[in-house]
Amino acid sequence: MATPPEIAEFCRVPVGTVYQWSSRGGGPKLIKVGRHLRARWSDLDAWLDAQTIRPNGGATA
Repeated sequence: MATPPEIAEFCRVPVGTVYQWSSRGGGPKLIKVGRHLRARWSDLDAWLDAQTIRPNGGATA
């Protein structure tokens, strides 16, 4: 399971963005483990796949 800093590094976004995804929705599915946020790597990959755009600018799904 990935921590917020690992998610941020993997997606090349600030750690604060990961926390915004958590509070505002959006981003990959995040899981609370006690007080800590985690994401399954498979959920992160699935979310990134869903963000893929076509060359003409349209979404893939």
